[in-house]
Amino acid sequence: MSERKRKVAENTKVIETDTNEQIRNRKEKLFGLQSEGRDPFQITKYDISDHTTDIKEDYENYEGKEVSIAGRMMSRRVMGKASFANVADRKGNIQLYVARDEIGEEEYKAFKKFDIGDIVGVEGTVFKTKTGEISVHVTKITLLTKSLQVLPEKFHGLKDMDQRYRQRYVDLIVNPEVRDTFVKRSAILKEIRDFLGGRDFIEVETPLLVENAGGAAARPFTTHYNALDQDINLRISLELYLKRLIVGGMERVYEIGRVFRNEGVDTRHNPEFTLLELYQAYTDYNGMMELTESLIRDVCRKVNGTAVIPYGKKDEDGNGDVIEIDFESPFKRITMIDAVKEYAGVDFNDIPDTETAKKIAKEKGVEFEERHERGDILSLFFEEFCEEKLVQPTFVIDHPIEISPLTKKKPGSNGLTERFELFVAGRELANAYSELNDPIDQRERFEAQEKLKAAGDDEAQSLDEDFLNALAYGMPPTGGVGIGIDRLIMLLTNESSIRDVLLFPTLKSLS
Repeated sequence: MSERKRKVAENTKVIETDTNEQIRNRKEKLFGLQSEGRDPFQITKYDISDHTTDIKEDYENYEGKEVSIAGRMMSRRVMGKASFANVADRKGNIQLYVARDEIGEEEYKAFKKFDIGDIVGVEGTVFKTKTGEISVHVTKITLLTKSLQVLPEKFHGLKDMDQRYRQRYVDLIVNPEVRDTFVKRSAILKEIRDFLGGRDFIEVETPLLVENAGGAAARPFTTHYNALDQDINLRISLELYLKRLIVGGMERVYEIGRVFRNEGVDTRHNPEFTLLELYQAYTDYNGMMELTESLIRDVCRKVNGTAVIPYGKKDEDGNGDVIEIDFESPFKRITMIDAVKEYAGVDFNDIPDTETAKKIAKEKGVEFEERHERGDILSLFFEEFCEEKLVQPTFVIDHPIEISPLTKKKPGSNGLTERFELFVAGRELANAYSELNDPIDQRERFEAQEKLKAAGDDEAQSLDEDFLNALAYGMPPTGGVGIGIDRLIMLLTNESSIRDVLLFPTLKSLS
């Protein structure tokens, strides 16, 4: 059997196994092109001179100009000797006018066999139609890639959210606003880096695979390193390595990196997410409040054009709440004790001990564990009664020592630390400390965490001897902050679910 006959037989077998008629049709077209020596997959490059949006936004300079563009054909109307099509590239889309007399009868016949979703290269002249639409009068059109799958139908297309997340590549094709979100995400990260660079911070990278997953209260993912025959963890925080660099004299460091926490999935949580952590020597949590406020305000202005932005969306029936988030005004500051007093009506200044705190918690319906102490219960009251009420940017300061094992004590306070969390739209956005730099105090707190771990708390932190050794060499007074990048992007892009700002969110396997 000749090579050509063998290939035809193989192609026929492929087509016969397809149950979807449209897909079968597309494969027949591809195999026909290949047999004619016009295989689009043999094309290795295409020279582009311009992009669609550039042409449309600067028409005065493009009118009558010859351009070369490339993109995916999203629609087509065949009208006898002439056709209209729409092509989308990474910046936007533009209309094509394809005339038989311009490109030739054979090429026009080939063009009419193109399918929605095919990727084409186009040469032509920029003009406006009688209806005023900026278009490209095509002089040559080349099929660069044959799409063998069928895009969702325009008006009833990819609606199921789970399918959109699983097939993000299709979501990006058919929903331009999704692509806009991720373009904006990239811009936000760039502005963060520019801001920190302007304050003399340097960006570093620290290990993802760690023996001790310290720096946060979270359950890690564990894996096994075969070469060392050793169990290791995916990091849950960036903190302990970055502090080692402060000890080493780097003074201002930051990392934007993936961290992993073995926890549930909801609109605010994904088991892998992006975290910004930064540390600055010779400052405290007040310095971190100024930096955090300035950073968010600056980034918001640059990516949105304003620091006062809407958050929330109304549905097709006009239902839903839209609030205005004001990053321009000074952020509110309130202690955790004052927040609980204001929103829960309980003054922990009048609660002297753990037993009294537990009694009041029972009266208020706040659930706690037997191991919890007074400071833990204060935190539980805050979570129960306060978090969702903090809509405008609010620094909640002075947290109890029981929930802050890496934080300096607040001088003159009763069991409080120099720590803040930033809340916006009822959710935590940032967490910061005046960093604990006393190695003896730090060891005692690690040992207290070890006792919690032994008692069954699998989110308690493990003792890290090398980190304690680093502190023993001397770490200057230091302020540190961690900002949840995904939650920040949710706010700045007006998205309500973390999955909408992650290109490939974690999903339960279908198998």
